[in-house]
This record gives sequence, structure tokens and C-alpha cells, in this order.
Amino acid sequence: MTTRTSEPLTAEFLDLISSVRRAVGDGADSAVTARRVGEALSERLSAGLPVPDHLRRHDPDHYTQHIAHVEPGGVFSIVVLVWLPGQATAIHDHVSWCVTGVLEGQETEEVYELRETDGRTCLVRTGESVNVSGAVSVLDPPGDIHRVHNSCSELAVSLHIYGADIHKLGSSIRRTYDLPVVERAG
Repeated sequence: MTTRTSEPLTAEFLDLISSVRRAVGDGADSAVTARRVGEALSERLSAGLPVPDHLRRHDPDHYTQHIAHVEPGGVFSIVVLVWLPGQATAIHDHVSWCVTGVLEGQETEEVYELRETDGRTCLVRTGESVNVSGAVSVLDPPGDIHRVHNSCSELAVSLHIYGADIHKLGSSIRRTYDLPVVERAG
């Protein structure tokens, strides 16, 4: 993954920042906060959220993370991820709640659970969803193990809002998993 810090933002992004600020402002628990942020992002995507050119830059080898905004105090961060066809994350979980919205293209999310099978720890794939432009997903750890990849033949762009200071942490990923993967039986 390549990380870049953003240049000035559009009025639409500034409106989103204000909406997220209101959604996280009362200190509700993480599940409530994530749901509220998801609603704010869904409303903003419905109204339109053009992606400035400086947030569309990509790397031929890895998906690219653009840090668009970090709230003072690190209460939340807004990140734009840009994916070329086939680019993917490792299987991972997160340090905090996370809300994602697809701005362009299509992303596939594979969901996993940790399980003990035959005396060894493995990952069981429990689901998959294909998220197209406008789709919003909400994650609230624990239980947020997943892998995301660009599953279309064009550029994919998604917006991620995390309840953490991504500028300080560098990423929202708490842990990656390099374990055997099995499909869930019928």
C-alpha cells in the first residue's frame, strides 16, 4: 500500500467532514457511532461526491491510500483508497470502527471468522459481497476480519472513514492474517 496526504478538499468533502463530525460528536458507543457515520456517508454519496484528481492517483503495484482528512485530536480520519483491477488488501481486521463507501467501480469483500479445526487455527470464509458505486458498509470490531479487492476491469475508488488517527497510525489495519483458509461447509 502507498500512502499520500491530501491537498485541499472540495466543498462536498468539507460537507462530509462536517456531517461526520456531528455523527461522532456525542461520544456514543462505537456501534452507534459507526451506524451514524454510515448514514452520513450514504446521504453524501446520494447527493454526489466528486473525486478530485489528486485523490485519484494510483500505484501500479499496490492500492493507494490518500489521507483526505484527520480530525483534530485524531477522533476520525477520512481516507480515499484507489485500486487498479485485481489489487487487494491482505486478510485483516481493524483498530476501530470503519465505514466504507464505493465512489467508482466495484469492490468485492470477503468476510472471515477465526476457527479451530482439527487442532489448528484457520480462517473460515463466511461470506462475500460485491459493492458497487454508492454502496456503504459498516464494520465494528471485533469480528471484522475481511479482505477487499477491486473486482472490476477499471479503476475502483472508495472512501473509508475510521474512528482513529490514520495519519499517526499509517493504516487502520490492526492485524493481518496468514492462516489456512477454508470455505464454510453448506
